[in-house]
Amino acid sequence: MGKTTGFMEYPRAEDPFRGEKERLNDFEELHVRQGRTPRREQASRCMNCGVPFCQSDYGCPLHNLIPEWNDLLYKGFEKEALERLLETAPFPEFTGRVCPALCEKACNLASDGVTNRDNELYLIETGFEKGWIRPRIPAFRSGKRVAVVGSGPSGLASADLLNRLGHSVSVFERADRPGGLLTYGIPNMKLPKSAVSRRVSLMEEEGVRFVTDTEAGPEDLEDFDAVLLCGGARKARALNVSHADAEGVCFAVPYLSEATRALLSGREPAVCARGKHVVVVGGGDTGNDCVGTALRQGCASITQLEMMPAPPESRAKNNPWPEWPRTLRTDYGQLEAIFVQGSDPRIYETTVKEIAADDQNRVTSVVTVRLERDAQGKLSPKAGSERELPCDLMLIAAGFVGCDESTLRRFALTADARGRLLPQDGTHRLGEKLFSAGDMRTGQSLVVRALADGRAAAREIDARLKANK
Repeated sequence: MGKTTGFMEYPRAEDPFRGEKERLNDFEELHVRQGRTPRREQASRCMNCGVPFCQSDYGCPLHNLIPEWNDLLYKGFEKEALERLLETAPFPEFTGRVCPALCEKACNLASDGVTNRDNELYLIETGFEKGWIRPRIPAFRSGKRVAVVGSGPSGLASADLLNRLGHSVSVFERADRPGGLLTYGIPNMKLPKSAVSRRVSLMEEEGVRFVTDTEAGPEDLEDFDAVLLCGGARKARALNVSHADAEGVCFAVPYLSEATRALLSGREPAVCARGKHVVVVGGGDTGNDCVGTALRQGCASITQLEMMPAPPESRAKNNPWPEWPRTLRTDYGQLEAIFVQGSDPRIYETTVKEIAADDQNRVTSVVTVRLERDAQGKLSPKAGSERELPCDLMLIAAGFVGCDESTLRRFALTADARGRLLPQDGTHRLGEKLFSAGDMRTGQSLVVRALADGRAAAREIDARLKANK
């Protein structure tokens, strides 16, 4: 293990945020990365537990060997620690920034869990800075060709592993840049697009072919030995209220995508929050990203609606470790809103009752209503709790209900009741040479789970191709 008494000597210390005043003026990274000494101290807190829940299904979907590389990091063997990390983690520069760190919640130190996410980000960025990350070109080629449709987390992870296994991989992406959600769904301050393009360039050097601006269909993929669909869960959950189609009502991911496109091209976004009263519907990570983006664009006000009740300030007695702690989490967007407006933008147990629009069908205000639970636990509107909020821009971040219809039509597929392409036998195989992975297969989930599912699909395809030699 690391330092025998490290977890008693050093308190948990995450990479700190840059100050709100500074970071609200740009879309640069949120955190200040700590150097070698603080990272070694934090790694020394890892206890080398007899049962390391951090790398189990409770913790890391990739099953990263966390105690091993924390031990190496503490002892100063940074290159060796990185090599151990890369045995299971394909893109630590992504998970080190956007993963909710399930491993830390499963840590035996409980709420003071080891800062594994910051540690892995330090290792991978140190590797790039010192030239340890180089193209790993396969020593042989199998002669088999695999098409991956979609270049989000699962698509990149599967393409990376399939290429390492010796297959020739082509990745098809409908957007103008590879990365899917990583490029156009997560704001630059959480995941710099330079980190995504750096990884894509490395994969190209390793032999992976990227084809952008292409809506690939069966007719484009006939010459491939296997086809893996990784299109994500793109079908957004809509609001069933009046004027939901009004100008100024926008789904969250298109709004965030346009903000990133504008940032990368140095232009004003087509949909911008500047000077507007913004209402965000949804209290999750995507809703928080909308809050942070709208504030950077100079919105007049920001309100975030959350259907669920506010979680407790600390772990509840009925929430036993090592389950995900149901505690109040105030993320960067909410912290920034508090800095600007003086109060948390979230209104809990509240939803949209109706949207008001003018005679040109432009949104003007939103009527909200409080929710209450009956004896059976069912949520329903509370009479007399209506409240009207000014609104020039509504951003719907209410989750996703499955893969988009265009993919189903192109490949003549039928999704299950939850909009997933999930084979009944639990595999990734949809047909003779057709497979699915990531959110398209499992439903909306985390980047780290999509990475793990993409790698699992790659192994399944590899076994299939070897069996058909």
